[in-house]
Amino acid sequence: MRRILVANPKGGCGKSTLAVHLASWFARNDQIVYLGDMDRQQSSRHWLESRPSNISVIRHWETRDDDFKALPKNCDVAILDSPAGLHGKSLKSVLNEVEKIVVPVSSSRFDMLATMDFFEELANTKAVRKERVDIGVVGMRVDPRTHAYQQLLEFLSQFDLPVITCISQSQSYLNAVESSTTIFDKGTLTEAVANQWRPLLDWLVSRRC
Repeated sequence: MRRILVANPKGGCGKSTLAVHLASWFARNDQIVYLGDMDRQQSSRHWLESRPSNISVIRHWETRDDDFKALPKNCDVAILDSPAGLHGKSLKSVLNEVEKIVVPVSSSRFDMLATMDFFEELANTKAVRKERVDIGVVGMRVDPRTHAYQQLLEFLSQFDLPVITCISQSQSYLNAVESSTTIFDKGTLTEAVANQWRPLLDWLVSRRC
């Protein structure tokens, strides 16, 4: 089973967008996928409840707020959309159950500063120190050709964390989520967009040596 946490203490950074798209991609590749939503707004759960029945199935993993429950059984992929401000005991409890953490970060100075304490807390948790969990950063609404991307790299260098990929801003993500689908469900993925997602998908399916 692949166990993935999408986390960042700051709201509005793209956690739910990443979580539902990852769930959709795995489901379209014939995986049994469960999607859990710990956020109080329950954006991922509401999206899932309205998902059309004629496209790839994503199952609901019942876990709300900061009350983390055990991973669902009999599935191939479990993805958890975490709440803003996840820390302390709740964070440690989740880290004991997952193997990959995807951290969406924008190049905004405010977003980077808000994420700093989270990275420091992650580094001090036993699961990360023991290298039981891999951490990968995704630049959200970031163009790698810009100065903003270089600023993001400089910020992350102090934590020795890799930027797996950058997902550029696009109205297509908002349009898809509004219809409880994803760009993977539409079947009209451009080569440029596919190239943005491919490094993250490859990283998530890879195993430790």
